[in-house]
Amino acid sequence: MIKCFNSIKNCYDCAMTNPSPPTSGVQLLEVAPELAGQRIDNFLRTQLKGVPKTLIYRILRKGEVRVNKGRIKPEYKLQAGDIVRVPPLRLAERDEPEPLAQGLLQRLEAAIVYEDKALIVLNKPAGIAVHGGSGLNYGVIEAFRQLRPDAKDIELVHRLDRDTSGLLMIAKKRSMLRHLHEALRGDGVDKRYMALVRGHWATAKKQVNAPLLKSNLRSGERMVEVNPEGKEALTIFRVLRRFGEFATLVEAKPVTGRTHQIRVHTQHAGHCIAGDSKYGDDDFTKEIRALGGKRLFLHAYELTVPLPEGGKLKLEAPVDEMWVRTVERLGA
Repeated sequence: MIKCFNSIKNCYDCAMTNPSPPTSGVQLLEVAPELAGQRIDNFLRTQLKGVPKTLIYRILRKGEVRVNKGRIKPEYKLQAGDIVRVPPLRLAERDEPEPLAQGLLQRLEAAIVYEDKALIVLNKPAGIAVHGGSGLNYGVIEAFRQLRPDAKDIELVHRLDRDTSGLLMIAKKRSMLRHLHEALRGDGVDKRYMALVRGHWATAKKQVNAPLLKSNLRSGERMVEVNPEGKEALTIFRVLRRFGEFATLVEAKPVTGRTHQIRVHTQHAGHCIAGDSKYGDDDFTKEIRALGGKRLFLHAYELTVPLPEGGKLKLEAPVDEMWVRTVERLGA
């Protein structure tokens, strides 16, 4: 049996008549010129779709993978024409990725707005968690650990709520992570959000300064409320556009970085955010949904951060099509 690809020739030493065999056959992979220079571990992770990373490194450590009939180390860099021999793999050990997971990888790759050797900034879509847990297999950080396997120290710099969209920073190096955490603790990072809120936000209402207290309900759900025993929290607001008395588009700049800060501060001001199932108004959300707005209308649209070598990086991220269409219908 011979199976050919554009970049490799994949030949099985033994034909398989069982449609669901317990093991694959020995595989011989010929390295095409365009794949030369890759490390063997990264090459195998790309070519052996669905095979867990732990299994790939196990067969490399045991010397079961051969290149030109000789043993190699995981950091070996392939040359054009190399013949890579992969031992039989138990198919039961394969962890086939779900279609949604593959779609997530592609969607997040396309969402990158800036990348250098130490930093990734993406325009996170609404509805995607920043990390797995609580029944979620994948989040942004798990996806980028697959998308950037050579970035061994990749970590989230900060977080966005699952239903909030916009600019999210991921550090690829520990030095960048430390630098940005220090900047976040001070006033070196400027983050600005757009929010569509209920009612007429007065121009004179330029800030909400109200302490926030975080608690967990019996169900495990996390809630935040304005409480004098809470932590200091300050958000600066600016009116961007009004839609009569019905709604206002505001800019929110969180001076402090508390959980759910903008969502709770807008609620406290009497102008909850459209689509907020936790702190919002059901009737307002229903009216926005009737216009096609089926999301939380909170978006991190502008980010300014200091760079380690000096200077500043300023980025902006557009809102999605659903947001654009909803606002257009509001203004019609």
